[in-house]
Amino acid sequence: MSLAARRDVFQAIADPTRRQIISMIAQKPMNLNAIADNFEMSRPAISQHIKILTECGVIIIKRVGRERFCEAKPDSMNEVSDWVQQYRHLWQEKFNSLDAYLSKLQSTNKRKSDGKSNEQK
Repeated sequence: MSLAARRDVFQAIADPTRRQIISMIAQKPMNLNAIADNFEMSRPAISQHIKILTECGVIIIKRVGRERFCEAKPDSMNEVSDWVQQYRHLWQEKFNSLDAYLSKLQSTNKRKSDGKSNEQK
């Protein structure tokens, strides 16, 4: 199995530098030098991040004259969104269940305290 075959969108977002690069080029395509200017690391290191992002299918590189521009492929993030969504549903169900339980407790406590105040009268 080649290295590129093992790459996926989760590997792309695993690194904070790559997440920052994705955020930057999601706003507008940028050339490699403009991207590198935003980081305090070597250009070869930025190029390695760009290479990984390309292999993961998160960005594409387009040549315009002598320059190479990186452009985000937002649809590639659907896999991450789908994966997160399943947990969002799970947690939403848990929070809904907790809300129902707390409401039940609150109404039970209110009835008990109303009963005590009636007895005191």
